[in-house]
Amino acid sequence: MISEKPTRIYQLAKKLNISHLDIITFLSKNGIDATINTVLDEARLDLVLSHFAEDVKKSQNEYQIKSAQKKAEEEERLKAEAQKKAEDEARLKAEHERLRELKETKEKEKKEEDLEKIEIERQKEEERKAKEIEKKILKEKEERLKAEAEAKKELEKEQQKTAEKISSEQEEVSSTQKTETEKKESAKKKKKHKKREDVLTEEDEYDKKLEDLKRRHKSATKRYQVTGFESRLDELKKKRNFSVVEPETRNNKGRKKGRKVDQNEVDKSIKTTLAALDERKTRRKHKHVQSVSESNIEEEKNVIEVTEFIRVQELANHLDVPSNEIIAKAMELGLMLTINQRLDWDTIEILCSEFDIEAKKLEEYTEEILKETEEEIDEKDLEERAPVVTVMGHVDHGKTSILDVIRHSRIAEKESGGITQHIGAYSVTTSNGKRITFLDTPGHEAFTAMRARGAQVTDIVVLVVAADDGVMPQTIEAISHAKAAGVPIIVAINKIDKPEADPERVIRELAEHNVLVEEWGGKVQCVKVSAKQNLNIDKLLEAILLEAEVLELKSTKKGLARGIVIESRLDKGLGPVATVLIQRGTLRVGNPFLCGRFSGKVRAMINDQGIRIKEAYPSDPVQIQGFDDVPQAGDHFICMEDEREVKRIAAERQRIYREQEFRAYSLQTLDEIGRQIKDGRTKELALIIKGDADGSIEALADAFMKLSTKEVAVKVIHKGIGMINETDVNLAAASRAVIIGFYVNATPKALETAKELNVEIRNYTIIYDAVDDVKAALEGLLEPHKTRDVLGKAEVRQIIKISKIGTIAGSFVVLGKMVRNTQIRILRNNEEIYQGYLTSLKRFKDDVKEVQEGYECGIYIEGFENFKVGDIIESYVEKSVKRTLEDAK
Repeated sequence: MISEKPTRIYQLAKKLNISHLDIITFLSKNGIDATINTVLDEARLDLVLSHFAEDVKKSQNEYQIKSAQKKAEEEERLKAEAQKKAEDEARLKAEHERLRELKETKEKEKKEEDLEKIEIERQKEEERKAKEIEKKILKEKEERLKAEAEAKKELEKEQQKTAEKISSEQEEVSSTQKTETEKKESAKKKKKHKKREDVLTEEDEYDKKLEDLKRRHKSATKRYQVTGFESRLDELKKKRNFSVVEPETRNNKGRKKGRKVDQNEVDKSIKTTLAALDERKTRRKHKHVQSVSESNIEEEKNVIEVTEFIRVQELANHLDVPSNEIIAKAMELGLMLTINQRLDWDTIEILCSEFDIEAKKLEEYTEEILKETEEEIDEKDLEERAPVVTVMGHVDHGKTSILDVIRHSRIAEKESGGITQHIGAYSVTTSNGKRITFLDTPGHEAFTAMRARGAQVTDIVVLVVAADDGVMPQTIEAISHAKAAGVPIIVAINKIDKPEADPERVIRELAEHNVLVEEWGGKVQCVKVSAKQNLNIDKLLEAILLEAEVLELKSTKKGLARGIVIESRLDKGLGPVATVLIQRGTLRVGNPFLCGRFSGKVRAMINDQGIRIKEAYPSDPVQIQGFDDVPQAGDHFICMEDEREVKRIAAERQRIYREQEFRAYSLQTLDEIGRQIKDGRTKELALIIKGDADGSIEALADAFMKLSTKEVAVKVIHKGIGMINETDVNLAAASRAVIIGFYVNATPKALETAKELNVEIRNYTIIYDAVDDVKAALEGLLEPHKTRDVLGKAEVRQIIKISKIGTIAGSFVVLGKMVRNTQIRILRNNEEIYQGYLTSLKRFKDDVKEVQEGYECGIYIEGFENFKVGDIIESYVEKSVKRTLEDAK
């Protein structure tokens, strides 16, 4: 029932959402006459409802759907309005902020202009006062000079009168003086003749006295003979100015007595002489000792003590020279080195000699003892072992894809960016039951150290070259590493299924680098493969096994294991973990071992398939747990019987390492500070590198250091394995460094501390992303290059002076346009005489913003008024252009 009240047709039609005509038509068909206002009883009402039930249900569903759509549209509209309102509010807020900043800027500019005006007025007032004082001084000077000139004229007149008076008196006196002069001359002649007679008598007397003295000296010489001691005393008197007593008394007969010597004075003089001689001897001896000690110090300065297999950067710190200089010296000697590459002793000695430094080998503790503990290998115990094959080549040439086909895995899809960034070690069993150990090295240019390490521990190198790409830079580098290690090469030309593949071009390019394949008469095997289509992979394995048979690779399973660390990392749950390639002996769980400067005990071993094993044999790559700390890639892994001896050796090695680190990172010397001042302060970007594996950290540090130039440089202040912790953040804050995390994250406490100290942490999984970001940061440190864009030139043709304003240059624009408030420079005879700003620009009586070429204008430059006709006023704008690292090199 629709309702208990009587229901009319129009009401029912409205409730059922149908037309009232449909109801009336239905009732008329059933013989019931009805109109729009007809009241329906219960029977008729039920009849109508039963007939229109489906329509009602359908209409209700449509109504509900429409209502829901309408509601959704309304909600969407309200949401859009709210979003629009929020955007409007944000835009209004930004506009208000911009207006506020603009207002503040204008107020600040206005304030600065007011201050400049006040300063200009003050300067003008001071200039006016100075001019007044100068005028006053000039006026007083002119008056003084005028008075002096008048006084001089009066004095000249008086002198002239006096001279006339004197001349008249002289004329009167001259007549009387003439007679007196004649008298004087006659008297003078008489006096001169008399004086000459007196002089002759004096000379005769002097000659007589001289002869008497000579006679007396001869007689005294006969009576008095000077002894040897007295003659020696005279010599000392002349040299040392000793005082000698010479009495002036005479004897009774009037003759001089012989010289008497004061003996006390002589003794005193002799003692003084002997003391002086002793002092001179002592001083000479002290000087000799001092020169010997200085020479010893100089010799110590020219000698450094280092251990073998130190890195290039560590050697640079010992020699106190930049690492780039060592790398350059090595290139001159034909050695290709990287900043993190380890050096053997011969290379260290050669490089030190290039810098006139003697290298003294600091033997790594117990290295000789460990060599003595090596058991002699009996040839009967030697067994055939699996070859160790390193896969090398350029990035994205398909090295990992080939290994995926061999191992039936899909490792390449899991690599970040599709490139390998760690050394992977895998053991594969071929169809004929023989094993091969593969090392997959990265092909990216930053992983030079990893490729070099892979070449040093391998037996065979498989050089992968893409048939569509040819020989690339890292391909050439891989060839160099293989030749340096002295291992044979097998060329695998990949991607031959591509339409653009050209294997012949690859073979030709390899021949240019002295790699001749067998097809061209060489000794290098070449296999054309396709990893994607699984073509000729079996032939590649056959070539590897054939090469291994020729090499006759053998080792023994007896004795304690020895190996080399391929890769190391710090695992969250397992702790320090390293991938070790066993080279001889058998490694068992529980064996104590020494690895580099760390000790440990094998707690667990996992093979490349992730399966736990209890024993490992030669050429087996195994992941070992049980290290005290994370070893470095390339460290020797040595098992020993006595665990106490292992720990003692490790402790002593760590002590020597700390001493070496202290010597390497000593305080700055005055010479170094002076060199920095001479060369100019270099802007540095300090970095802290944390990664998941030692090889990745080496590659990152090496790639970052290569970006350094003379103006900007990368400084790696710390690098380590593991998560970014609070200590790293505090170090970064103290040294203003950026933290680079490679495949590692930061702890929550470290993130909180970094936020408080405003330390930037960057996380990466692809190495070239990190290199690009650091490169962009270094380019931001470069000073921009400033360029000058000339807007226009105007020639001064008339000079107009206006009171209260200054000098106006009536000019004609000969080039471009003159723009107000731009920088200008004034040229006279093609020489710059002034730089400033175009203060005011007028066209007739109107102030204008700019004047085009071919028009006249009036130019006022504040601070310059010494215009001359023919001067050139050049208007220009200075722009700063961002520089790149290539520009700085």
